[in-house]
Amino acid sequence: MFKKLGPGVLVAAAFIGPGTVTACTLAGVDFGFSLLWAMLLSIIATYILQEMSARLGIVTQKGLADVIKQELHNPWIRNGVIALIFSAIIIGNASYEAGNIGGATMGMEALFGIEYSKTYPFILGGLAFILLYLGSYKALEKVFIVLVLIMSLSFVMTAVLTKPNMWELIKGLVIPTVPEKGILTIIALVGTTVVPYNLFLHAALVSEKWKSKEDLKLAKRDTLVSIILGGLVSMSIIISASAINSTEVNNVMDMAKALEPLYGSAALYFLGIGMFAAGVTSAITAPLAAAYVANSCFGWKAGLKDAKFRFIWILILVLGVLFLSFGIKPIEVIKFAQITNGLLLPIIAVFLLWVVNRVGVMGIYKNTRMQNGIGLVIILLSVLLGAKSIFSVIGLL
Repeated sequence: MFKKLGPGVLVAAAFIGPGTVTACTLAGVDFGFSLLWAMLLSIIATYILQEMSARLGIVTQKGLADVIKQELHNPWIRNGVIALIFSAIIIGNASYEAGNIGGATMGMEALFGIEYSKTYPFILGGLAFILLYLGSYKALEKVFIVLVLIMSLSFVMTAVLTKPNMWELIKGLVIPTVPEKGILTIIALVGTTVVPYNLFLHAALVSEKWKSKEDLKLAKRDTLVSIILGGLVSMSIIISASAINSTEVNNVMDMAKALEPLYGSAALYFLGIGMFAAGVTSAITAPLAAAYVANSCFGWKAGLKDAKFRFIWILILVLGVLFLSFGIKPIEVIKFAQITNGLLLPIIAVFLLWVVNRVGVMGIYKNTRMQNGIGLVIILLSVLLGAKSIFSVIGLL
């Protein structure tokens, strides 16, 4: 089974970054099991969109931006859409790369102490650089399978240590409730799981691994297994955090310290390893996704080892390390990234739904009515979430 896992693992690794870990931690601490249904909804939405993206990549053997460019015939609209996609992905990924490396740094601090914490970002940046510079998709895939399995085992074991009440857990999973002041947390859970850049990353990666339409079944299974695995990790974090009585928990390391009196130092190490793996995987996928988007937007047709492709991911990686190492807080850039990502998800979801329904693009592999119905619900939800995040950033909510 693990030999047949592929691009889906990278997608799962990309959405389980430090942001997701923190959002899930706060959901568990503040609301217990009552928001597990929101995570389940996010996982279903992620699978639906990622399956469309993977199908598009295999059928067309092109990236998502390539197909959008091909199908938009008006040059003004085409150039405007591509400019929006490029700016949002590049600037957004550069801003959040610092958070990914920061999350992995926290994991290293839990495992090795804070004595050398200033060197950790450079060590992690170097590790990400080596893995990306090797330019081997197969090598990256193997590393990610190992890291995702380590991350999964770490967070699941932490959840098991807390001995959750199974009846309450099932209720939280299947009965939707919106606790007072819970709406922003629901938005955070959905927003950190359904990631716009993953749609570009997935379409590009499946076309590197699979060249035949006969592989669609393999791609669908790969996507399903990987997204379920990612969802299991996210839910495990919520379950673990639910065991904490204290409300003074702002991140996963606070959660580890709060769990330590109950479950010993094992919780600290499990969470430290999980946070390290989550940070490293996202620190690699964010620059990689940015490079694939630039590749599609400019029509480079560059491979993993081409100079132009490498320039983009090196730029994202270096900016992330610098922002973190020198304490630079690019608040305005992050605000811009939040606004553009809030705009980007519904726009990309609309374009994705549009192209996977075009017979000229997909042929007999176009969407079914059920897929379109679920896709429209996801788009409506993403519009509401995008509007909420934008209004939050500019201070209207």
